Amino acid sequence: MGHFADSLTFSGRKVVAAWASLPFPVFRGSSLPDALSAHQDVPWKSLSSGRQHKVSSCFAQSVVLRGVGRESPSSSRGQQPPTPLHTCESPEQLLHQFLHSHFPGAFSTAHVLQQPCHTMPPFPQFFSPLLTSQGFLQDKALGRSSAGPHRAVESIPVLAALQSSPVLHTLLWGLCRDLRPRDLRRWSSFFAAGVEQDDFQEALEELKTLSQCYETGFGAAESEDEADSD
Repeated sequence: MGHFADSLTFSGRKVVAAWASLPFPVFRGSSLPDALSAHQDVPWKSLSSGRQHKVSSCFAQSVVLRGVGRESPSSSRGQQPPTPLHTCESPEQLLHQFLHSHFPGAFSTAHVLQQPCHTMPPFPQFFSPLLTSQGFLQDKALGRSSAGPHRAVESIPVLAALQSSPVLHTLLWGLCRDLRPRDLRRWSSFFAAGVEQDDFQEALEELKTLSQCYETGFGAAESEDEADSD
């Protein structure tokens, strides 16, 4: 994973954030272009610590979509494709085009896998009753019948990504800000582990410098808010 993260970082950056849509919201029988074109924004949430942020830009990313049918819907000869995504020749090209529309200029790798993510026990069953056993959306929730409880979700489509983006400036700066007022003399376990006060302060400075590597004009207003809170 460390080598994978290194392939997505440059210009002094060392950290990537994890994102996932678990499950990826798609109706059963939807084709891949239909499934992607149905979303105005990328429908994922951050798996990294910190507040949730809407990501409007990134430097580099690697994205995988699995468990969604690749086939395109049939169309009449001469009929105009409903969206540019419906003109793509391969699933990877389709996902790449989708990513480019949301993150223009970013370095992106895209992979599409037919096999879904299996969620059989001991995977926790925290899914909505709006999902079928294959993890697809349906119009109405499946109610409990006299025949027994609601069937477990056995697999789900998933959209996941590792991303180097300006959002990491907020996360790293917040971590540095939270650690700065700590007095190591009150925590004997730090000294027992061999941590010295000078080493701690040096690490904080390195963390601050690392956070600045992710700062762009897009996050200027947010950075000012962080400075005010300090």
